[in-house]
Amino acid sequence: MRHPDWRPLRIAMIGQKGMPATYGGIERHVEELASRLASYGHEVTVYCRQSYGSVPLDRYRGVRLRQVRTIASKHLDAIVHSTASTIAAMAERPDILHYHGLGPALVAPLPRVASRARVVLTVHGLDNQRDKWGAGARAVLGAAYWLSGYVPHERIAVSRGLSAHYRDRFGRAARYIPNGVVPPRRLPPRQITSRFGLTAGTYLMLVGRLVPEKAADLLVRAFRRVPTGLRLALVGGSSFSDDFVARLRRTAEGDERIVFTGFVYGDLLAELYSNAAGFVQPSRLEGLPLTLLEAAAYGLPVVASDIAPHLEVLRADGPGRRLFRDGDEDDLVRALSRLVADLPGERDGAVQLAEQVVAEYSWDTAARELERLYLDLARPASRPPPAPPPSPGSASDTGRGTDAGLAASSTSVRRARPARLRRLSGRARSGRSGGR
Repeated sequence: MRHPDWRPLRIAMIGQKGMPATYGGIERHVEELASRLASYGHEVTVYCRQSYGSVPLDRYRGVRLRQVRTIASKHLDAIVHSTASTIAAMAERPDILHYHGLGPALVAPLPRVASRARVVLTVHGLDNQRDKWGAGARAVLGAAYWLSGYVPHERIAVSRGLSAHYRDRFGRAARYIPNGVVPPRRLPPRQITSRFGLTAGTYLMLVGRLVPEKAADLLVRAFRRVPTGLRLALVGGSSFSDDFVARLRRTAEGDERIVFTGFVYGDLLAELYSNAAGFVQPSRLEGLPLTLLEAAAYGLPVVASDIAPHLEVLRADGPGRRLFRDGDEDDLVRALSRLVADLPGERDGAVQLAEQVVAEYSWDTAARELERLYLDLARPASRPPPAPPPSPGSASDTGRGTDAGLAASSTSVRRARPARLRRLSGRARSGRSGGR
């Protein structure tokens, strides 16, 4: 049913590297949601990093692409781009300014105070805990994490675990809108054979950035201990982690079963998924891994660490969904050995997992939920959302109104903007979550 206050919105998305998605999970997430929102009639602008590569088109899948200059370095790339993109977006007066990732929360106070845009932030993972960052970068991301709990009008989490984390830490859960999957495109092994020497059913695969928290080094060490004729394809590359990738290659030296493909996308990635014997996800830190959902949708038997986001998808150990203790090399050897010992039985179990994942994780559903959230936020002040009568002693009964109620007052715009700053400051001091 169409939202009662539907109107075409101007939406700006910041924090992703760019479109088309050729790099990581956030880029795929943004592309799938932004393209659907555009098809619903909204004007969506995705701000792309110059360091992401050339943007060949002004539009892609109905989404306006705007390239913004940045500084291509490990510590400055993201924050410089987020700041420059925020300034550029505010000049175009969007209804919604949507940040992706924790880092952009550092600049989220700017549109919250100095514009009428409603600010949304999607948490894809706790980036301040990633091993690739040094102490200084972790401190900065820690500040971004704190701001993410108080500044945006709405927070979104891609997993139930992240949503609960925000409830426990900041007193208000983030809205749960997970990643989705698209129907698998099954392709015969052509490019993968000519380029990597891989054939159907003869290899396991990992897909992702080669960074410490993805634990590809743990997988390589464990795989070398498994007596199997299967190969291992490491599909991904460096993300300001060249030293780690160099160590990983040294760890794999001498085992001709291990192949590094670099980053791949499109038909080549579809070929790899279509013809793999299994998928391994040894990560130590995730939000809700899109690669895990994609592998499951392709019907691949999965081996994964038992961290909370993986358990959210796989639920329990069994045929087609093998779990091992996070960071435990011996237990990963055990899980891999169990997989390769009975591939037909594991494939049978993976069929049930595929049906579960395709039914539960839908980009169409996620896009409609996101549109509803946007429209609720952009609702005219004269038409507040219906709410039950306040109970005695509630926040509404004692005069503490919502942002919508404040916006409905007759206060002028000149006085309202400083008032928003005072409210933000007051929320931070009192520990209340922003947007209440």
